Amino acid sequence: MWPTFKGEDWDRCMDQFAQEHFIVLDQFLPSNVLESVCTYFASVEAENLLKAAAIGPGKERTRISEIRSDFVHWLDRPLMPELDSFFDGMDTLRAAIAESLFLSLRGYEFHFAKYPEGAFYKPHLDQFNRRENRMISVVIYLNENWKREHGGSLKLHKPNEKLIEPIMNRMVMFRSDTVLHEVLTAHETRRSLTGWLLKHPATVGVLGI
Repeated sequence: MWPTFKGEDWDRCMDQFAQEHFIVLDQFLPSNVLESVCTYFASVEAENLLKAAAIGPGKERTRISEIRSDFVHWLDRPLMPELDSFFDGMDTLRAAIAESLFLSLRGYEFHFAKYPEGAFYKPHLDQFNRRENRMISVVIYLNENWKREHGGSLKLHKPNEKLIEPIMNRMVMFRSDTVLHEVLTAHETRRSLTGWLLKHPATVGVLGI
């Protein structure tokens, strides 16, 4: 069952986010939601639906393997009833963050991300220069028995440097416009559910960006 995202612990998380622009929460997804997400990810892999990721907004998106070399599959809630419990939680999370931080958050977009051995993503911001719809980045890791020597850590550069290992059911949330970050080279296959809380619904403009 999803938490309500209320109370003293949640208030402390929001205070940290306001000050440091990121938070890390372990054991984030309820067990039933985590199981449904992992099962759906496995089906996406089995059907070979993951595609080479690109950079840039809308029609300007381009694959530049020297910058990023992961593979992604975008999620579409109406077509994926198996993930309703996940999206219900994201609705609750979005509303709680909007209330706590006095933000207008009216939508979200998510994709599965897979980093094969040797894949990486060079330092970047998640908010594009000419489109500011992405407000908050959310990453949930789906890696069983992950070890430090497997690499693939998320490295935050600015405003504060930090290294975050992609262990199972860890959620990292950070500001899309200020937190420069990268994914270090993975030495084992690395999986995550990655997305953004948006200022406008994802149907506004090209991917709402």
